[in-house]
Amino acid sequence: MQFYEKRNITRWFIILSSFLIVIIILWNTYTFFQIFKNEERLKVELWADAQKNLANANEYTDVELPFKIISANSTNPMIVINNDNVILNNNNIEEEIANDSILLKKLFDKIKTENMPIKMSLSDDTYHLLYYGNSPLLNKLKYYPIALVLIIILFGAVVYNFYRASKMATQNKLWAGMAKETAHQIGTPLSSLIGWLEILKLDNVEESTIQEIEKDINRLQTITDRFSKIGSEPVLEIKDIIDETKNSYEYLKARTSKHVVFSFSGPEYPIQIPINPILHSWTIENLVKNAIDAMKGKGKLDINIIDDVNIIKIKITDTGKGIPKNQFNKIFEPGFTTKKRGWGLGLSLTKRIVQDYHKGRIKVIASEIGKGTTIQVSYYKNL
Repeated sequence: MQFYEKRNITRWFIILSSFLIVIIILWNTYTFFQIFKNEERLKVELWADAQKNLANANEYTDVELPFKIISANSTNPMIVINNDNVILNNNNIEEEIANDSILLKKLFDKIKTENMPIKMSLSDDTYHLLYYGNSPLLNKLKYYPIALVLIIILFGAVVYNFYRASKMATQNKLWAGMAKETAHQIGTPLSSLIGWLEILKLDNVEESTIQEIEKDINRLQTITDRFSKIGSEPVLEIKDIIDETKNSYEYLKARTSKHVVFSFSGPEYPIQIPINPILHSWTIENLVKNAIDAMKGKGKLDINIIDDVNIIKIKITDTGKGIPKNQFNKIFEPGFTTKKRGWGLGLSLTKRIVQDYHKGRIKVIASEIGKGTTIQVSYYKNL
């Protein structure tokens, strides 16, 4: 517990430090922006003074310096208007815009919002106003914080996904280890049960009882085999999907309440496809048990197998409470459950068996609240 608390404190320290770094960078960027903006205003003010000097020049005025100042500023778009708001001239503006009065007016309206105008007094009653826009470099700097925030968000998303993937990988290893240990622990009493079964046979116990016990022992062996296969690549065998599904169906039907009405339909001929029979029976068992839970142990459950060219479709339909449309994909996520008791692992494990191990597909194809749900498992005949 203490170790977990230390990890939590470290995590929050890193998060807060990251936010602090972002705030410092954004503040510095804003400061640089204001410095560059002030420097540009000084340049434009010098340009305005140079223009006034040229306007008031006589034959004795040195015009070399004003010309140098005027020609040095080639980045800021500038528009000069007189007392009557008439545009007198413009500088550093594209020729296409300068020659089009509508485009020039739009640019002028935009420039007005960027900076306060500079007053150029020519005499006591005459003055011009110089409006100027930001230079391309300043405009780029203006969008730098946005780009920086996006980069940080992207970096954060990458780190989060890596952390999540690492955490899920650790959890998968833990579950695989627990499953293998469970299989190992079940093995010892299972061997003992097999021995006791042989003794019961010698004692001439009723044959039907022996057969049912054998079925349950075989089932326990199947469950042990299932758990032992978690975390390792299963071996696929060419099996009859009709027969394998029907065997799981018959076993579950015999051990389910009579309030659940089972029905099974499918082709009368065998369909050989590559599957792992133990994991396939686990898939059917999980889907059937989930359907029975949704019906609260009372209703109708149909299993229908369809031979559709290169795909085998297994549809399991119940008359349970139904699933909201926004949960069609969520029900297959690890940890998601609508039950008061449950880990939310059954359907996520089923999805992994179908899609990762058999390269098939599983999805909710129909559901209506209060009427029932149909889940479809699809296998390819040839992988």
